[in-house]
Amino acid sequence: MAKDKVVLTIAGSDSGAGAGVQSDIKTFHNMGVYGVTAITAITSQNTKGVQSSFEIPASVIKSQLNSLFDDFKITAIKTGMLSSSKVIEAVWQILKNKKIKLVIDPVIVSKNGFRMLDKKGLNVLIKKLIPLSYLITPNIYEAEVLSGIKIHTFEEMELAAKIIHDYVVKNVLIKGGHINYSFGLPPGTDLLYSNKKFSIFPANFINTKHTHGIGCTFSAAITASLALGKNLETSIIDAKEYIQRKLQTVGRIGKGINPVEQ
Repeated sequence: MAKDKVVLTIAGSDSGAGAGVQSDIKTFHNMGVYGVTAITAITSQNTKGVQSSFEIPASVIKSQLNSLFDDFKITAIKTGMLSSSKVIEAVWQILKNKKIKLVIDPVIVSKNGFRMLDKKGLNVLIKKLIPLSYLITPNIYEAEVLSGIKIHTFEEMELAAKIIHDYVVKNVLIKGGHINYSFGLPPGTDLLYSNKKFSIFPANFINTKHTHGIGCTFSAAITASLALGKNLETSIIDAKEYIQRKLQTVGRIGKGINPVEQ
């Protein structure tokens, strides 16, 4: 483990440990960096879905972050569940002057349809936090919400990436786990828009429903690789290979959609 590489995740707690900060910490450890956390919400969650959520007060979130920055040299940061405008404002207040690579995984809705970010929070995310980011990693649905367009084709996927990029994001990676063959691309193909150029990252698609926490794990793996000094393209490739290995070894530990990171 690269003990001098400390990576911060700012996200919600998953009581089933399949997503959120629990998943991120496991991924960071497996990728060889030291993970620290600032918890934004506590969810009642298992492999069947999210049943409820309790938001951590903004003052407590800021206290967690100040405590971490006071002691650790943070190499990279990843955000996950940021459940409201108050939470995002609190995170922005602490991060706005930090010169650290920030990866935003814009968690909006859970797999079972539980709303993880309200509309007011989404607006603050776009206006304040996203402009601080080095990379944003929406899935197809999140890219639709952020861009305001429906994505049914590869061309619309490209357009959505450009629209999101216009929020002053350096790099946009749209995750392709939800695309189908009508896009003209194999499922699992990710699209990166960086330096006004598109890059495609194909996948050896594994057909399984047991993908709980896959978005958290993927963005956490990218963040860890960036912290280790790898460039963006290499970090994405490493993260995709990590996810594919995990999908091949998913065990049945719950009654629903089992977690990728076990």
